[in-house]
Amino acid sequence: MTIMVLALYAGLAGAYLVVVPALVLYVLKARWTVAGSFERGFWYFLVFFFFPGMLLLGPFLNFRPQPRQV
Repeated sequence: MTIMVLALYAGLAGAYLVVVPALVLYVLKARWTVAGSFERGFWYFLVFFFFPGMLLLGPFLNFRPQPRQV
């Protein structure tokens, strides 16, 4: 029983700190220029809600624009 509870806590912590923030960042990057105002507000709420995971993933992600091909 104890191991099952610990596994549940570990799964929830992993989802809160890694899985959902990664999905939110992926969707924000994909829809950055085409999202409407309500959709953008919803995604920014999720960024605020999952802020600890954003801090955890932030150093490993690079969202700077790629250089243009001339």
